[in-house]
Amino acid sequence: MLTRYIQRQQHLLDILQEQDIENLLVFNYENILYLTGYSGNAAYLIVSSKGFWLITDYRYFERAKTESFGCELICRDRDTESLGACIKRLLPKGKTAFESISINVALWSSIEKHLNLDSISPLDGSVEKLRMVKDEYEIASIKKAAAIADLALSDLLTQISVGVTELDLATELDYKMKKLGSDGVSFDTILLFAQRSALPHGKPGETQLKYGDLLLVDFGAVINGYRSDMTRTYVFGEANSRQQDMYDAVLSCQITSLNSLKAGLDCQALNNISTKILTEAGYGDYAGKGLGHGVGLALHEVPFINPNTNYKLEAGNIITIEPGVYIPQVGGVRIEDDVLITESGFEFLTHASKSFVIN
Repeated sequence: MLTRYIQRQQHLLDILQEQDIENLLVFNYENILYLTGYSGNAAYLIVSSKGFWLITDYRYFERAKTESFGCELICRDRDTESLGACIKRLLPKGKTAFESISINVALWSSIEKHLNLDSISPLDGSVEKLRMVKDEYEIASIKKAAAIADLALSDLLTQISVGVTELDLATELDYKMKKLGSDGVSFDTILLFAQRSALPHGKPGETQLKYGDLLLVDFGAVINGYRSDMTRTYVFGEANSRQQDMYDAVLSCQITSLNSLKAGLDCQALNNISTKILTEAGYGDYAGKGLGHGVGLALHEVPFINPNTNYKLEAGNIITIEPGVYIPQVGGVRIEDDVLITESGFEFLTHASKSFVIN
């Protein structure tokens, strides 16, 4: 395990060296977890060719001892030493960068007054670039999370009946994932009926299921901090012609997009495939604006698959492919899978059935 984190740390140092940067202040939670293994809060990481220092306090210090690798632990006394003073005490001399998008203005203002601003500048995306391509441990963790989600959904489908509420089913699904070994939920489960399925990120409520309703469920499990993300859309009982047409268009879009996947494919071109199919099917005005995203320690991470992206897929990327159509006052359909990009194509990580009608 130590080797995994030492390799990641060295890769980051190589990136910093290429940019003539001696030190990096890391504030992003997922980046600290990726580089050190520490999964707690109240943590700040100094990255330098002279060493790695993980700063926390008495609440998390013992936990950090058991979780972190490849860094010196610093237990800061918050009553006697400010974070800025602590960083100044530890920070080696040299050109320094910091993760500007991962720290709020108030906290940075309290830190920067202790530092030499002539030698410090923002630098974002360096660790995220490393996180884009998953190693065997990361792939295995996401596969396990996806397998738990598959099993939980399969069980949930046997309990769907007229009168059940969105909140009832969402709560039951979360419980099933935890019982199957998930560390928690990947994000707040989205489970919506009928017209409310047109809300891409709606919140489950007290709406009761009726015969002929659409049912959209978007959810995921977590293993070792790594997340899965899957969406299925069903109709309860019998689909009308409009519901079936929406579903057929989205499923055709997903299948065609998936069949295009391989290392080297431009993400913007991939998004254009989806846009073209849904537009030709008559749903261009109701389609989601992006086809998918990377998934890992964060639910949404690079690479993003949208009209503005500038990235080519690489073997080892784990991404979602999730075309969707959302028609207000009618309903929505989204079908989403997690896939691993390979040199010649892709591998499904989520395997739940895509049968549309459930009874």
